[in-house]
Amino acid sequence: MQTHFTEEALKQPHIQEADRVLRSCVHCGFCNATCPTYQLLGDERDGPRGRIYLMKQMLENPDDSENVTEQTRLHLDRCLTCRNCETTCPSGVEYHKLLDIGRAEIERRVPRSTAERAQRYALRKALVEPKRFQALLKLGQTFKPLVPGKLKDKLPPKPVDAGTRPDHKRHARQMLILEGCVQPGLSPNTNAATARVLDRLGIGLTPVAEAGCCGAVDFHLNAQDDGRARARANIDAWWPHIEKEGEAGVEAIVQTASGCGAFVKEYRDILKDDPAYADKAKRVSELAKDLVEVLRDEELTSLEVSAGRRLAFHCPCTLQHAQKLGGAVEGVLVKLGFTLTPVQDAHLCCGSAGTYSITQPELATQLRDNKLNALEAGSPETIVTANIGCQTHLNGAGRTPVRHWIEIVDESLPPSAGSA
Repeated sequence: MQTHFTEEALKQPHIQEADRVLRSCVHCGFCNATCPTYQLLGDERDGPRGRIYLMKQMLENPDDSENVTEQTRLHLDRCLTCRNCETTCPSGVEYHKLLDIGRAEIERRVPRSTAERAQRYALRKALVEPKRFQALLKLGQTFKPLVPGKLKDKLPPKPVDAGTRPDHKRHARQMLILEGCVQPGLSPNTNAATARVLDRLGIGLTPVAEAGCCGAVDFHLNAQDDGRARARANIDAWWPHIEKEGEAGVEAIVQTASGCGAFVKEYRDILKDDPAYADKAKRVSELAKDLVEVLRDEELTSLEVSAGRRLAFHCPCTLQHAQKLGGAVEGVLVKLGFTLTPVQDAHLCCGSAGTYSITQPELATQLRDNKLNALEAGSPETIVTANIGCQTHLNGAGRTPVRHWIEIVDESLPPSAGSA
């Protein structure tokens, strides 16, 4: 694609990045074939190719207020950032990087209404602090009939008890775990189950209390500086553990929510221009592993599950498109003896997409219902996934129960006498 940026504009790092991404696009349109919003709406501007043209026009014309409008922002807002288009693209266009630049620019040039700004601010402040979120969650569960609109669907019943975690210090092999911001409240058993399963593999899982939200919520709601600040805070929290040499050093930083994992792996990119953190961010991104990457590389003979259950696996977009780990969880589950039912159009987004299910509820509900129809077609007893956002969103329909896959593995294992 030909671009028309001025020499002065190209002195700016974000314009250089946008120019690079735009020039890699050959506007073939393959991306539209797998774009969930284009499939629902049939509007070129609601597919990746159309959005690329909108962002190109906006970035090349910094003084154009006639063509850059609220309508432009709406089409960018409707993007799920699922990155399915990147998986499909034959030219390797890094669409999500251009989208981050475009969204920051449209936010600056077309300010939102007071109501929209308030909603986004409230989401950022409510979700990213675990203690605050858990307090609000308990309040919402207590007064659920009074909770407005679609937020009521986001309130799960009382979660499965987390049980006990094994003593991580007894193992020579150590990994860190990002506890997350909403997952400890919505599904506290997920990380506890992870610790118990890894304990059987001789791996200690070390929580770091100072590490908080990964930063994705802020970053993708266009508070990008706040997202970078959270990334720096996490790096500072993890760095003393990373610096240790020899057996005391950590092998990996484990994420059980694929959305968090995808973003932590992006730290190297979002902080590449920060001289104080660029090298550390690169190291953290190298150490970041989704949970399935750990199990996939281990000998699993010590995990003897009881009679395999019939499951349908929903592969989150952040796992299959962002982290390129499609099929990995399915491979581990089959190896352990579970039966997986077929899922049609498994590449399509469920509509969760971080806060998308709240900011774009109508589209998100259509995508959720389509996804559940595909997941339930093989009559599974449970649907499993790898991301708390997808899990909560799908469960909001009140249909087949949805859980994290590691919980099913954990409860299918025979009791272990020294793991508690």
